[in-house]
Amino acid sequence: MNKQRRRRIADLTSELDTLLETLTDIRDEEQEAFDNMPESLQDSDRGQGIQDAIGTLDSAVDELGSIVDEARNLSEG
Repeated sequence: MNKQRRRRIADLTSELDTLLETLTDIRDEEQEAFDNMPESLQDSDRGQGIQDAIGTLDSAVDELGSIVDEARNLSEG
């Protein structure tokens, strides 16, 4: 891969890092909101919905993190 394409990937990796940070912040905020709910609400349908969203966000953070790692490897490569 030539320097120009590596640089483009490095730039993209930087943008992906920002997206990953934002997604992680949202997940953490959702977890904090759940943790601050009264226990009776945590056990409700609403609480279950929040837990489901947290699980989905966790998966998205993991997957995006893997993509960032792969892109970084390509740009350094």
